[in-house]
Parts: sequence; C-alpha cells; structure tokens
Amino acid sequence: MLAVISPAKKLNFDPLPDTVGESFPEFQQDANRLATIAKGLSVSDLRKLMKISEDLATLNRDRFQAFAEKSDARNSKQAMFAFAGDTYTGLSASEFEADDLAYAQDHLRILSGLYGVLRPLDRIQPYRLEMGSRLANDAGPTLYAYWGNRIGKALDEASGGAPVVNLASNEYFKAANAKTMRSPIINVAFKEERDGLLKMIGFYAKKARGSMARFIIQNRVETLEGLKDFNIDGYGFKPDLSADDSLVFTRKS
Repeated sequence: MLAVISPAKKLNFDPLPDTVGESFPEFQQDANRLATIAKGLSVSDLRKLMKISEDLATLNRDRFQAFAEKSDARNSKQAMFAFAGDTYTGLSASEFEADDLAYAQDHLRILSGLYGVLRPLDRIQPYRLEMGSRLANDAGPTLYAYWGNRIGKALDEASGGAPVVNLASNEYFKAANAKTMRSPIINVAFKEERDGLLKMIGFYAKKARGSMARFIIQNRVETLEGLKDFNIDGYGFKPDLSADDSLVFTRKS
C-alpha cells in the first residue's frame, strides 16, 4: 500500500541527527521553476495569492528570495520532519526506528504545491505554496494546470499497482487526477460521534490521517483488511458506512 498525505503550513527546521538518511525530490527542477515565478511576486502579491497577513507574506517573500536550486544540509530538511502541522503530530515520525523510516520511504508520499510529490526523506527548503494557489505559470493559471497528470503518474509508479490510500485533503488529492490513475484508490474518512450525529472535524481528522499513515508504516499494512484494524485514539472501522474503496472510521467524543 502507498499512503498519501498533505503537507503542512507549519514548519520545523530544527536540525536532525546525522543518522537520518536523505533523498532529493523527483521534481526539484519544477520546484525551482515555480520558486522563480514566486520570486517575482511582491509582498502584496503574496498576500492576495495566499490570503495571508502582511507578516506571513513578508516571511514567504524572504523564503522564495532565498530559495536555492540545490538543497543541502545547510538550507533544507527532510520533508517528513520539516512539516509540523496536525497530520504530522499524528504521524509522530520522531518515534520511528530506522526500519520504519526505510519502509516509509517506499510506502508514504507527501503531496506539495511546490514539489509535486515528495518521499519522506526528500530534502525541502522552507516554503509556503498551497496546491490551490492561483500561481500563473506557462501551463495555465493554477498549480493544477502546472502539474497536470504528473502527480498521479508518480503515485502510480510508487504504488506499483498496489492500492493508494488517500489520507490527503481534497485540495491536494485533486492534483492527482484520480480518474487518470491506474492504481486502486481507497478514500478514508474520520468522523466524531456527537449527540447521535457523525461529524467530520478538521483538527481531529487531520491528526487521524497522520495516525493512520503511522499505523500503516509501523504495522507494515499491505491489505484492505489490515487497514480496517486501525484503532488509534479510539477510532474504529464502521462497515455499515463503508465500501471497498471508501472506508469510514468513527469514535465517540
């Protein structure tokens, strides 16, 4: 199985031990091209593009101005450890053993507006560029136009025909153009039981997506039945709400 997650806006570029391995993004040249476009944007442009504050826009203007064509130990960090949002709290990569990291490298992918598709140990530089951003480029007015079918093809290649477990947000997985992919796709939803109703609450769902990715990695899950055994943080599989390609997990909160 190949688990797919979204990136995070929050970053952590504290140094890692030298014992953590590294790799480099397949689409580094594309990231360089997009960063070059972004370097031409003003703070005001970035505010409008990302709908962020002036302080955040200034920070990201500075990040794009400093973006280098090649990543190294001085200017970058491995993606799985550099992203630090709710999904990555659930993933808890700092708890992985060396063999877990090796398994994750083959069975986990992170989608990115700037880098397209990342392996966990691919080095990335600090950036913010959501997949839904309307960053005009030679292919069209959006990043979806820029990436075309290449993200889906990269996921197909990585999965080798095994199921792709979609733990990413709609904004990001849309870039995979799922209808064009050859791999079977399993969509997963996490819901809270409150007052007799089921609700999807963003914070909890994001953390649960990361927790499921960790479950897949640490338990070497390769089958649909194994995926249904996910029970972290009180979640349980709901067969009456699920289908073969759409799994629902709920918990009482």
